[in-house]
Amino acid sequence: MGRSWRLALGLAGALALPAAASADMLDSLNPMNWFSGDKYKPEILKDTPAEDLYNQGLARLKVRDYPAAAKSFAALDKQYPYSQWQRKGLIMTTFAQYQAGSYEDAIGSAKRYIGLFPQAADVDYAYYLEAMSYYNQIPDISRDQDRSAKAADLFAQIIEKYPKSEYVDDSRYKLQVTRDQLAGKEMMVGRFYLNQRNYVAAVGRFREVLAKYQTTRHAEEALMRLTEAYLALGVPQEAQTAAAILGHNFPDSVWYKDAYALLRTDGLEPTEDKGSWISKAFSKLGLG
Repeated sequence: MGRSWRLALGLAGALALPAAASADMLDSLNPMNWFSGDKYKPEILKDTPAEDLYNQGLARLKVRDYPAAAKSFAALDKQYPYSQWQRKGLIMTTFAQYQAGSYEDAIGSAKRYIGLFPQAADVDYAYYLEAMSYYNQIPDISRDQDRSAKAADLFAQIIEKYPKSEYVDDSRYKLQVTRDQLAGKEMMVGRFYLNQRNYVAAVGRFREVLAKYQTTRHAEEALMRLTEAYLALGVPQEAQTAAAILGHNFPDSVWYKDAYALLRTDGLEPTEDKGSWISKAFSKLGLG
């Protein structure tokens, strides 16, 4: 018999109950009987008054204890559902979480606020806090730009849905920043494909920049890179159009000088084909 079995049998013997005392001891081992002599008086605790919770939250905001402030405001949301105190508590919870840098929590609270109070006077602020929570997490262009895209979408919604909002001007500025970030990512991938001589894939990325982000600073380079890629593909007409659009809209650009020089090496001149997708893309914005 192994050592572990001997230990198990020894422990079982030590725990064996004497026959005469087994009934009493079994009663004592029943957890239902442990507190039978205690007096328990059920008591319902009253909720903290709403105004007190709100003021507690404000006091904690004042000393920049944002996590504690968020807890006070969250208590309003839980204890006073379907009331104006819930609405105030939820928007202030979102703000406190945002100030604390708890951006994922702030995003969740903002979404909940928008879902519960879509017609509230300050719902634009909930959109703005959600957008800013994504915006403050935007990574460099070498990484995934999902947060940039989500921030851009929310800033665009603020501009479209709430044109008189006090957050519109800042949303316009930050929308441009996020769009520039998204365009930068496309350009980085496009350059990679170009260096790998995967010209079709490169054209796809540069085309995306001109289709979605042609008001960003990356549009000039995208046109020059299209000139380069189309020449490599043996499609000179599109290359000439890209260079012509570049020269028309950005005549002093260093990218235009490079595109022009590239065409001249093949004995070509910038010439716009009005039927080209490049020409049509720019004419939609009145830039062609």
